[in-house]
Amino acid sequence: MTTVKHVVVLSLLLLFCLPASAVAELKIGVVNTVRLLQESPQAKESRKNLEREFSPREKKLREDEKRFKEKEEQLMRDSAVMSDAKRRKAERELLAMKRELQRSQDEFREDLNIRQNEEFGKLQKIISRIIDELAKEKGYDLILGENVIHAAEHIDITSEILERLGKEAGK
Repeated sequence: MTTVKHVVVLSLLLLFCLPASAVAELKIGVVNTVRLLQESPQAKESRKNLEREFSPREKKLREDEKRFKEKEEQLMRDSAVMSDAKRRKAERELLAMKRELQRSQDEFREDLNIRQNEEFGKLQKIISRIIDELAKEKGYDLILGENVIHAAEHIDITSEILERLGKEAGK
């Protein structure tokens, strides 16, 4: 179980153990983190930056894949009329090209994954800070995030967090 899940379960257990008068005084908020990660200006900007950064490499990979397929088709068409030595040479070249293409694709995915995680980490820090600030300002005792099955609209503070993220992005 993740730490967030532990906190949620522990919080809910505490709620059931408290007298009704104490529970009535608790101020609880709910945040839809998926919505924040999709709609916040920072997330949108992050996706644009990653697109700008990785689209040239992605385009080159697509071109390399196309060249590989063309060579493969050419070998299949021409192999019957090629000498054994020429066919084996073409097969080795094709295999080397395939290995290089696979290596390039793996590097691309790895680099993209690393950068996505970096951007996600930055965004998580910003969101956490804003949630903490809002909790202190508005006197929330508990703010829940993921794995909330249902929350009444009056305790959903996602829109307020998005608004603050928008203001911060506009600085």
